[in-house]
Amino acid sequence: MSETRNGKCLCGAVKVEINLREDNAELHACHCGMCRSWSGSALIGMAVKPDDIRIEGPVRSRASSDWAARDWCDTCGSTLWYRLTVPGHEFYHVSAGLFDNAADLPLTKEIFIDRKPSGYAFAGDHELKTQAEMEAIFASFGKETGQ
Repeated sequence: MSETRNGKCLCGAVKVEINLREDNAELHACHCGMCRSWSGSALIGMAVKPDDIRIEGPVRSRASSDWAARDWCDTCGSTLWYRLTVPGHEFYHVSAGLFDNAADLPLTKEIFIDRKPSGYAFAGDHELKTQAEMEAIFASFGKETGQ
Protein backbone atom coordinates (compact mmCIF):
# COMPACT_ATOMS: atom_id res chain seq x y z
CA MET A 1 0.00 0.00 0.00
CA SER A 2 1.23 3.47 -0.88
CA GLU A 3 -1.01 6.50 -1.03
CA THR A 4 -0.33 10.19 -1.59
CA ARG A 5 -2.20 12.72 0.52
CA ASN A 6 -2.18 16.47 0.07
CA GLY A 7 -2.65 19.03 2.79
CA LYS A 8 -2.27 22.72 3.41
CA CYS A 9 -2.07 25.25 6.19
CA LEU A 10 -5.00 27.50 7.13
CA CYS A 11 -4.22 30.17 4.51
CA GLY A 12 -3.01 27.74 1.83
CA ALA A 13 0.48 29.29 1.54
CA VAL A 14 2.15 26.04 2.67
CA LYS A 15 1.29 22.93 0.72
CA VAL A 16 2.32 19.47 1.91
CA GLU A 17 2.30 16.19 0.05
CA ILE A 18 3.02 12.99 1.97
CA ASN A 19 3.30 9.35 0.98
CA LEU A 20 1.48 7.07 3.36
CA ARG A 21 2.72 3.52 3.44
CA GLU A 22 1.56 0.46 5.31
CA ASP A 23 3.97 1.27 8.16
CA ASN A 24 2.80 4.87 8.70
CA ALA A 25 -0.89 5.02 7.69
CA GLU A 26 -1.87 5.78 11.28
CA LEU A 27 -2.20 8.64 13.73
CA HIS A 28 -0.15 9.30 16.86
CA ALA A 29 -0.96 11.78 19.65
CA CYS A 30 1.69 13.61 21.67
CA HIS A 31 0.75 15.07 25.06
CA CYS A 32 4.13 16.62 25.97
CA GLY A 33 4.00 20.14 27.38
CA MET A 34 5.60 21.65 24.27
CA CYS A 35 3.10 20.06 21.88
CA ARG A 36 0.18 21.11 24.08
CA SER A 37 1.45 24.71 24.36
CA TRP A 38 2.28 24.88 20.66
CA SER A 39 -0.88 23.32 19.25
CA GLY A 40 -3.39 24.14 22.00
CA SER A 41 -4.08 20.44 22.60
CA ALA A 42 -2.45 17.11 21.90
CA LEU A 43 -0.58 17.19 18.60
CA ILE A 44 -2.18 14.50 16.48
CA GLY A 45 -0.30 13.58 13.37
CA MET A 46 1.38 11.05 11.13
CA ALA A 47 5.03 9.97 11.30
CA VAL A 48 6.56 10.61 7.88
CA LYS A 49 10.16 9.98 6.74
CA PRO A 50 11.93 12.90 5.03
CA ASP A 51 11.87 11.06 1.67
CA ASP A 52 8.06 10.79 1.92
CA ILE A 53 7.23 14.48 2.29
CA ARG A 54 7.27 17.37 -0.16
CA ILE A 55 6.83 20.91 1.09
CA GLU A 56 6.11 24.13 -0.76
CA GLY A 57 5.69 27.54 0.81
CA PRO A 58 6.94 29.83 3.57
CA VAL A 59 7.92 27.56 6.48
CA ARG A 60 9.56 28.86 9.67
CA SER A 61 11.34 26.63 12.16
CA ARG A 62 12.52 26.73 15.76
CA ALA A 63 14.72 24.21 17.55
CA SER A 64 12.62 23.20 20.55
CA SER A 65 15.01 20.68 22.13
CA ASP A 66 18.32 18.95 21.51
CA TRP A 67 16.52 16.45 19.27
CA ALA A 68 13.66 18.31 17.61
CA ALA A 69 12.36 21.39 15.82
CA ARG A 70 8.83 22.72 15.35
CA ASP A 71 7.75 24.28 12.08
CA TRP A 72 4.86 26.59 11.17
CA CYS A 73 3.52 28.60 8.24
CA ASP A 74 5.25 31.99 8.16
CA THR A 75 2.11 33.59 6.70
CA CYS A 76 -0.73 32.38 8.95
CA GLY A 77 1.13 30.67 11.80
CA SER A 78 -0.52 27.25 11.36
CA THR A 79 1.18 24.39 13.19
CA LEU A 80 2.74 22.17 10.53
CA TRP A 81 4.89 19.50 12.18
CA TYR A 82 7.28 18.46 14.87
CA ARG A 83 10.53 17.34 13.26
CA LEU A 84 12.96 14.90 14.88
CA THR A 85 16.47 16.10 13.99
CA VAL A 86 18.70 13.35 15.43
CA PRO A 87 20.96 11.98 12.66
CA GLY A 88 19.73 8.59 11.52
CA HIS A 89 16.31 9.06 13.16
CA GLU A 90 14.89 12.02 11.25
CA PHE A 91 11.15 12.11 10.69
CA TYR A 92 8.25 14.55 10.57
CA HIS A 93 5.24 14.25 12.87
CA VAL A 94 2.91 16.04 10.43
CA SER A 95 -0.22 17.60 11.88
CA ALA A 96 -3.31 15.63 10.87
CA GLY A 97 -5.26 18.90 10.74
CA LEU A 98 -3.52 19.85 7.50
CA PHE A 99 -5.37 17.07 5.65
CA ASP A 100 -9.09 16.92 4.88
CA ASN A 101 -8.95 13.13 4.82
CA ALA A 102 -6.90 12.14 7.91
CA ALA A 103 -9.95 11.10 9.96
CA ASP A 104 -10.01 7.68 8.28
CA LEU A 105 -6.65 6.73 9.83
CA PRO A 106 -6.58 4.80 13.12
CA LEU A 107 -5.02 6.25 16.29
CA THR A 108 -2.32 3.71 17.21
CA LYS A 109 -0.11 5.50 19.75
CA GLU A 110 -0.18 8.17 22.47
CA ILE A 111 3.10 9.44 23.88
CA PHE A 112 3.79 11.43 27.05
CA ILE A 113 0.55 9.86 28.28
CA ASP A 114 1.34 10.80 31.88
CA ARG A 115 1.41 14.49 30.87
CA LYS A 116 -2.06 14.62 29.30
CA PRO A 117 -4.80 16.62 31.01
CA SER A 118 -7.19 14.38 32.95
CA GLY A 119 -10.14 15.40 30.75
CA TYR A 120 -8.53 14.03 27.58
CA ALA A 121 -9.50 10.51 26.60
CA PHE A 122 -9.01 9.00 23.17
CA ALA A 123 -11.09 5.94 22.35
CA GLY A 124 -9.73 2.59 21.30
CA ASP A 125 -6.92 0.28 22.25
CA HIS A 126 -3.50 1.64 21.29
CA GLU A 127 0.11 1.85 22.46
CA LEU A 128 0.83 4.23 25.36
CA LYS A 129 4.25 5.63 26.30
CA THR A 130 5.09 7.80 29.32
CA GLN A 131 7.43 10.79 29.45
CA ALA A 132 10.18 8.61 31.00
CA GLU A 133 9.81 5.99 28.27
CA MET A 134 10.05 8.62 25.53
CA GLU A 135 13.01 10.37 27.13
CA ALA A 136 14.82 7.01 27.33
CA ILE A 137 14.17 6.51 23.61
CA PHE A 138 15.50 9.99 22.77
CA ALA A 139 18.55 9.45 25.02
CA SER A 140 19.33 6.21 23.19
CA PHE A 141 19.50 8.13 19.90
CA GLY A 142 22.43 10.16 21.23
CA LYS A 143 24.28 7.01 22.28
CA GLU A 144 23.81 5.51 18.80
CA THR A 145 25.27 8.61 17.15
CA GLY A 146 28.10 9.02 19.67
CA GLN A 147 26.73 12.23 21.18
